[in-house]
Amino acid sequence: MITVKAPAKINLTLDILGKRPDGYHNVSMVMQTVSLYDTVTVDFADGEGDSVAVTCPAYPDVPCDESNIVCKAARAFYKHTGVKPRPLTVDVDKVIPTQAGLAGGSADGAAVVLALNQLYETRLTMEEMADICARFGSDVPFCLLGGTMLATDTGTTLKKLASMPKCFIVICKPDLSVSTAEAYARCDARPAKGFIYTDELIKRLYSRDIRGLSTCLYNEFEQVMELDEINDIKRMMLHEKALGASMSGSGSAVYAIFNSEKKAKNCINILKEKYSKVFLTEPTKTGCFIE
Repeated sequence: MITVKAPAKINLTLDILGKRPDGYHNVSMVMQTVSLYDTVTVDFADGEGDSVAVTCPAYPDVPCDESNIVCKAARAFYKHTGVKPRPLTVDVDKVIPTQAGLAGGSADGAAVVLALNQLYETRLTMEEMADICARFGSDVPFCLLGGTMLATDTGTTLKKLASMPKCFIVICKPDLSVSTAEAYARCDARPAKGFIYTDELIKRLYSRDIRGLSTCLYNEFEQVMELDEINDIKRMMLHEKALGASMSGSGSAVYAIFNSEKKAKNCINILKEKYSKVFLTEPTKTGCFIE
């Protein structure tokens, strides 16, 4: 039995650079893992075959059939390594909210690849496991590797950056859901903006300037969707002295950066008067890891 901690990610920036001939989009974004984790436990089951029995008790709405990303992760691992499949049990103790733009599902998939590498003693490198992860999700390799990274092309070309300075990150997930397809469509309808926020934020990373970095947070989906509730949450965070706030990924989670734990906790207390899914986190330098 192997137990893996699978971290959430936030987007410090998300620039859409245009639609590709293949229908996907080129992006430029800085992604950051944070200390909010699902716990994924993988073990062999009795019998023969390649069945994967998934349980996710905290989120009954998460499908536990073959459509679950952890099943896709197991299939991709078997295809790459050629090992003989055995029945598996995968228990996902889910803490990362779903439909949030926090890559919880992607992190769970990455965790399964890491666990199977240990269970089967296949001795794959992190790079080899990241290649497997790229086969079933664009965010999955990042969730495996973690830290602070630039993601380009369709999001799968990763470059390690200077680590994010120490700070406190408050995450709030409203019940609102955001249509990724509609967000992309609105981005496609906009004229080119001519300024890449990602480039400026990377400069602030290397100068270790958390205040300056916090002024460069940007999410193009947030800009084109113009969601009132997202803006309301950001206003509440900024009123509680956040250095900056933004939506993560395709939403609807919103995060804020603080340089004071006390201010961050005050913000959480205010947000919890209205929202149930509010978390205090910090930036991490690693992705999935075995407990």
